Amino acid sequence: MKLLIGSKWVEAQSGRSFETRNPATGALLCRVAEGDAADVDAAVAAARQTFEGPWRNVKPNQRQNLLLKLADLVEAHYDELCVLDTLDMGVPMRRTLGNRHRVVSTIRYYAGQAMTIHGETIENSLDGEFFTCALKEPVGVVGAIIPWNSPLYQTLKKIAVCVAAGCTMVLKPAEEAPLTPLRLAELCLEAGFPPGVLNVIPGFGSTAGARLAAHPDVDKIAFTGSHFTGQKIIQASAGNVKRLSVELGGKSPNIIFADADLEKAVPGAAMAVFNNAGQICCAGTRMYVERSIYEEFVARVAEFGKRMRVGNGLDPETEMGPLVSANQLERVTGYLKRGQEEGATAASGGSRLTDGEYAKGFFVAPTVFTNVTDNMTIAREEIFGPVISAIAFDELDDVVKRANDTIFGLGGGIWTTDVSKAHKVARRIRAGTVWVNAYNVLDPAVPFGGYKMSGYGREGGLHHVDEFLQTKALILNTD
Repeated sequence: MKLLIGSKWVEAQSGRSFETRNPATGALLCRVAEGDAADVDAAVAAARQTFEGPWRNVKPNQRQNLLLKLADLVEAHYDELCVLDTLDMGVPMRRTLGNRHRVVSTIRYYAGQAMTIHGETIENSLDGEFFTCALKEPVGVVGAIIPWNSPLYQTLKKIAVCVAAGCTMVLKPAEEAPLTPLRLAELCLEAGFPPGVLNVIPGFGSTAGARLAAHPDVDKIAFTGSHFTGQKIIQASAGNVKRLSVELGGKSPNIIFADADLEKAVPGAAMAVFNNAGQICCAGTRMYVERSIYEEFVARVAEFGKRMRVGNGLDPETEMGPLVSANQLERVTGYLKRGQEEGATAASGGSRLTDGEYAKGFFVAPTVFTNVTDNMTIAREEIFGPVISAIAFDELDDVVKRANDTIFGLGGGIWTTDVSKAHKVARRIRAGTVWVNAYNVLDPAVPFGGYKMSGYGREGGLHHVDEFLQTKALILNTD
């Protein structure tokens, strides 16, 4: 697999490549060209040349048509793209296939947004005759750095908003899962994207990612990933004071009140973490349960985890796949060990799965920890694995305070049949998204992003498009 610069697939100037493997079996999938700083420079130059050249004259309806063609191609090739996601990072096919409508409609949503970008006229109090208005213009060349936990959706979301706003892009996929982004780049060319609008440089964060974040000719970075990397990107961007939108990690609270509908709350709370093997930034890993139902609820969630079918994501019966890599396996199992050392008890799971076919891959059992206190490592740090910390609470004010006692603020959940209580708690949770009697439900028209160390900027809705636009004031003397 090569790099895409301009409209050409080229070898990396470094001459190096890296492996990508199936996390369910350990099998080698292919080798991918390893882009570095020199390749990023070439890609940024191509993106700049296009942005300053023919792309400036492409009309909103033409950008819309490009995205609609891409949406049709993604829909036609959707099953293939799902297979690539599963092979490269392990997500069960049943999950990505079930997201068909959301993924394709996201592209079409931004296609619609391309036609709605507008400025405004402003009444002024200046002496004389002046016409004043605010214009909206594309920010320019965008560097997009995406995570490995949802390659298909993350890639398309970044590309679609960039094109809708009239920007050009250099995309760096995660080295753990580059195949779907590269295939999507082929579909973008097939849809008629002009040369240089999309450039794709697979590589490592310390080389390709670092150069992109610091590049003096990149106008904006759109990053999704860990808060540790986000901090480095913020520092690297200071050289030319880039625009930034950074959607970072989380340690989201999921609060279950005694009056909740348990038939919905049990699977909802379980899949708030076990979905995608817990490799979701907004996973509801701190599960606060009202004490009067704590024992029953935790037992039911643990039993739900025990019954889940864990295995190769290509199997249509698989409900939870492997972790993405050996490094991620080591990270998660380290937290499992640390939790038990600090006094937590595994009501389910708590270890790596190694029997039979599991031995070839990076599988961890769905885990529910009890006897967890708020100051334990597993309740404080983002694990990014299928690990729930179940914590009892007594009073509403107390659980809100504890829910907010975190450096993160990406998501949160509330399960109750009391509408007044739901509104009261939701308003007090310091997080970018709060779900009530649901979890991880997303829509392209609804903004998504974080508070505190979970980042800033929003993805989704009009807020997302505005992240890719500059506002210019025009003051015209008409006298």
